[in-house]
Amino acid sequence: MRSLGVVVRNMTLGRTIISILVGLVFLTGCSTSEPDDKPESSEPIPAVVTTVQPISANEIINAAGTVRLRRETSLGFTTSGKVASVRYDEGDRVKRGAVLAALDNSIVAANLNAARAERDRAESEYDRIQKLFKDGWVTKSQLEQSEAAARAARARIESTEFASRTSHIHAPSNGILLTRNIDVGQIVGAGTTALVLGEIDKGFVLRVPMTDSDAARLTVGMPAKVSLSAVSDTFLEAVVSEKDGRADERTGAFEVSFLLPGSDQLRSGQLGTVEVQVAREASSSFAIPANAIFGVRTGEGLVFVVDDKNRVRHRSVTLGNLTDNNLEILAGLSEGEVIVMRGIEKLRDGDLIKPLRTER
Repeated sequence: MRSLGVVVRNMTLGRTIISILVGLVFLTGCSTSEPDDKPESSEPIPAVVTTVQPISANEIINAAGTVRLRRETSLGFTTSGKVASVRYDEGDRVKRGAVLAALDNSIVAANLNAARAERDRAESEYDRIQKLFKDGWVTKSQLEQSEAAARAARARIESTEFASRTSHIHAPSNGILLTRNIDVGQIVGAGTTALVLGEIDKGFVLRVPMTDSDAARLTVGMPAKVSLSAVSDTFLEAVVSEKDGRADERTGAFEVSFLLPGSDQLRSGQLGTVEVQVAREASSSFAIPANAIFGVRTGEGLVFVVDDKNRVRHRSVTLGNLTDNNLEILAGLSEGEVIVMRGIEKLRDGDLIKPLRTER
């Protein structure tokens, strides 16, 4: 009987232990819940925001170029000969009418004397033949031949005098000698470029190579701003003065000239940049700061949009072109919506923020 009582007590104790364990499991299961992915912050997170706006109606075309005199004239001799003198060097300023270079005129002078003597002889012979023709001693054919010889002699005089006059190169205007291709004693041919003169009276221009699409958007007279670090720390006001009618065969670029205001500091060859404001083609896209984008993939990205309760929600947008510090948004945003501009690295979807406004 004692053994039976022990067994009964042991069985009762086992059931009690099992009941306690089951109760603990039940209580533990009731008191445990799934953890949140991310608890919402109770304190607003400061973040700089901006309002979505359409892309400006205007845009800026930027390009680099070289300062040149507006008119650069190539000069040379109209006859061949030996260079006797060159009076100026590259960079020298000259006045209109100044003699820049001259050929040895001794041969030309000898030819001129010979031509004058031949003219005198031919005219004297023509006078004699005229008298003989009146008296019937010579034929009309002989008279015509003598007359032709006299005319030819006078023509040679004119040709030789022209060669004498053009054996000197005179400055066609006030200017700067840009290029000197000749030296004393050198034999030059007729029509060879001996000197290049930049005409100061015509002013300086910034010559800029541009793509066909950019050049097509510019018109003569359009204002522009030119930056020349060697001349001024501020922008120079310029205007479009000329556009090439065809592209450069080697580069495919069109050269556009911007007329610069007068300045004694301007020199041919200086480097500069130009900014021209042109009308943008019609577009329904928006511009936002580039640093407002995260999670960028091909053609797409994410932004944090702020709702009316100052909570942020990420949204996918379609990306366009990057211009300066702004990024074009083709789809995904509407005008007037508020997005986070700075501080996106501290945020997650659903966070409460304290919006801060600042200039872009």
